[in-house]
Amino acid sequence: MFRMNRRSPRLANCFRSRAASALLTLLVLVSLSPGLRAQSTPPTPPAQQPQQPKQPDTASPDSGGPASDNGPIAVPKKKEQPADDTAPPPPAPTAPKIKTPEGMPSVSLHIDVPEVTVDVGVLLEKTHQFVPGLKPANFKVFEDGKEQKVIGFKRIEAPITALMICEFASTNYQFIYDMRNSAFAFAQQLRPQDYVAMMTFDLRTQIVTDFTQDKRELLQDINSLRIPGFSERNLFDALYEGLDRLSRIQGQKYIILIASGRDTFSKITLDKVLDKVRKTPDVTIFTVSTGAVARIMSEGRGRGGFGGAEMDYLQADNQMQTFSRMTGGMFFAPRFVAELPDDFNVINQAIRSKYELIYHPLNAKQDGSFRKLQVELVDDEGHPLQMQDEKHKPLKYELQYRNGYRAHQEVE
Repeated sequence: MFRMNRRSPRLANCFRSRAASALLTLLVLVSLSPGLRAQSTPPTPPAQQPQQPKQPDTASPDSGGPASDNGPIAVPKKKEQPADDTAPPPPAPTAPKIKTPEGMPSVSLHIDVPEVTVDVGVLLEKTHQFVPGLKPANFKVFEDGKEQKVIGFKRIEAPITALMICEFASTNYQFIYDMRNSAFAFAQQLRPQDYVAMMTFDLRTQIVTDFTQDKRELLQDINSLRIPGFSERNLFDALYEGLDRLSRIQGQKYIILIASGRDTFSKITLDKVLDKVRKTPDVTIFTVSTGAVARIMSEGRGRGGFGGAEMDYLQADNQMQTFSRMTGGMFFAPRFVAELPDDFNVINQAIRSKYELIYHPLNAKQDGSFRKLQVELVDDEGHPLQMQDEKHKPLKYELQYRNGYRAHQEVE
C-alpha cells in the first residue's frame, strides 16, 4: 500500500503555486502576441466564416488629425519652410493677352532698310576692254563724300533690256543713213535672251517695235524707216517719254540714243530732262552721234548748208555726253560706217560685264534728296590702283557708273 508522507500537503501546495505562475505567464504571452494567438486558432472555412461589419479606417491622416470620432486628436503638420538663401524667386506676373477687336484686321509693323545698288564698269581707256579679276577690297564707294561699307559684290553678265531711241526727221539723208547703220550694228550683237524695243521721234514720238526677243522683227522695222514725216527734232520730249516708260520696268535698263543731239521744238526743257534723268533709277544711257560727214561738209558755212551751225552741233554733242555721263554710259561720235561694229562691241561689253556693289547708306533718311556717288579703285594697301600691261607699262582705265541717285520718300 501506498504510504503517505508527512510532507505531502506542503509539496502539493508547492506544485499548485508553480502551476498557477506558469498559467499566468502563458496568459501574458498570449495576450501580448496576437499573431501567435491567430496561429494557435485554426482558421474557419470560408463558407463557415461569419459576416463581420466593416469597421471604419482608423489610420491617422498625413496631417496628423483624428482618423475618426474615437481616434486621437493631433496638431496638423506644418510644411517645412526653405531657407531664405535657397528660396526660389516668386514667379513673374504673366502679361495680359490683348485681343484684336472683332472686325478689325491684324496689324503688322514692316521697316524697310534702304539698300543701294551701284553697277560699275571698269574699262581700259585705249582698247575699251573690260577689266576682270577685281575683288571687293578694290572698290571704295562714297555717298556725298562719306565712305560706305560694301555688303554685296558680284560680277554680272546677264541679258539686257534696252530701248533704242532713234532720230528720224526729214532734215538731211546723211543723218538717217547714219541712224539706220547704227541701229543695224546694235541689233546684230543682240543675244536670244535680250529684250529690245525701238522708238523714233521727229515732231512726235512713235513706238515702232515693242519689247521683243525676235531679232528679225527688229531688223525688219529698222529697214522700214524710209520716209520721215517732219523736220522737227524733239529730242527732249522723246528722251523724257522713254525714261517714263522704262521707269515702270523692274531691274537694270539701257537706252541707246542715236541722234544728232539737236532739239528744235520740244515742250520739255533741258533742265526738266536732266532732272528726269537724275530721278529715274537703274537706267544707263549710251549715246551715238549721227551726221558726222554732213557736219564736216558744212564747216565754215555759218547757218547755210543743211540748216544748222557748227556751234549748235557742238552744243548738241555736249548734251549727249551729259546724258551718258550722268547715268554711267558712254558717248560715241563715229565718222565712218566702219567704226560702228567696234563702237557697239564696246557698248555690248560695257552693258554685259559689270561689277555690282550693294551697300546700306549711312544716311537712312527717306527724304527724296539727291545723293552724289563716287567710286574709286584701290590696291590691297588702300592706295590708288595701278594697272600695267605685259611689258610693265602703265594702263589708264575709266570707271562707268551713275553719278548719283534719288532717295525714296516716305510717302512712296
